[in-house]
Amino acid sequence: LSIPVTSEGLCPLRVSWERGHICSIEAIPQSAASPSNLLLPRLIEPHAHIDKAFSWNEFPNLQGTYSGALKANLQEHENRRAEIVYSRAERSLRMALKNGCRAIRSHVDSFGCCADQSWEVLLELRRKWHPLIELQLAALVPLEHWSTSEGKLLAARVAKEGGFLGGVLTPPFDRTLYSFLLLQLLKLAKKFDCGIDLHIDESSIHPAAGLKVLVQVLDQNEMNIPITCSHASSMGLLPARGLRRLADRLAHHRVNVVSLPLTNAWLLGRQARVTPAIRPLAPIAQLQQSGVTVAVGGDNVQDPWFPLGGFDPLSLMSLSMPLTQLAPWHRLGLAPFTTSAAAVMGLEWDGTICVDSPADFVVLEATSWSEVLSTSPARKVLIDGVSLDEISMSQNNPIEQLDV
Repeated sequence: LSIPVTSEGLCPLRVSWERGHICSIEAIPQSAASPSNLLLPRLIEPHAHIDKAFSWNEFPNLQGTYSGALKANLQEHENRRAEIVYSRAERSLRMALKNGCRAIRSHVDSFGCCADQSWEVLLELRRKWHPLIELQLAALVPLEHWSTSEGKLLAARVAKEGGFLGGVLTPPFDRTLYSFLLLQLLKLAKKFDCGIDLHIDESSIHPAAGLKVLVQVLDQNEMNIPITCSHASSMGLLPARGLRRLADRLAHHRVNVVSLPLTNAWLLGRQARVTPAIRPLAPIAQLQQSGVTVAVGGDNVQDPWFPLGGFDPLSLMSLSMPLTQLAPWHRLGLAPFTTSAAAVMGLEWDGTICVDSPADFVVLEATSWSEVLSTSPARKVLIDGVSLDEISMSQNNPIEQLDV
């Protein structure tokens, strides 16, 4: 067959599925009419904060500073109630599902008087939404909390629920103290057999200070546990040679990175009445070249840290393009939103569309990547081959197909 391929690497295919899984993929010959749909797997949000989403109106950070976000975040936390967290989180999940997400990892503020309520609410929502969307939870606390008796009890609970241990490592900090704290966290995660997801180097000063400490600790204490470093923003400010050495060490220790370009571009490098000419941003391409698995996440949605967003992976892809220079028509440009994001989250399906894979799709009324990312085309979400609009109806699983 003569198969036409566009300049963006797209080609016409006929995808058929039965009983919720793809049963065949056939090329459409050049003589046939070109399809008017573009097919993607359901996408992934590897780093979110659904417990505080949509809190901007009550707790704005109008100056857009990191310190202002932290202050407003603490005020929000002190005023939390279970019903508020439930409403925010369910709104987040509903929007994400409608926009084509199949999995979210959310960091949860897990300190202070409202921590238990937040976890109970999110665990209830995880059970409720599980057939439609997978929700992973990471406990976000000051790093020193894990060295306390309360921290050890929290770690046991988080691990029992299949969650992740989190924390914040942003300079300036005492290198000796935080080396000790990181080692205690690593030992705790190993003891309870759970992963770690850190907020690290979300900063425009002391480039990669936190990552350097983490790598040094791992060099001396090899740990066979999943480790994800979210943000890694200031790493992008390192000189090329030092950056490559650090990226190689992260790859050696199988440390994943989640880049969060939108929040970081908004918060970091900010000075009064000055447009930042250099923006701290995780060096995605250099990390990929060293073999590090890198995903891109949306992070904050309409909260003190970032006033925009709507749990839309296509919008994230579009807005990230000029910041990261990732193009989805290149394999390493698409992977941070699909296969690499799935690897970071340890999902059973990596998102590759092939025979026997789930018929979990986002179907877009578009014929090019440029059109997808410029116009926000109409989309249809399919779960196990069934339209989201019809998901509550019984299905007899007839063979269905779609030209894309």
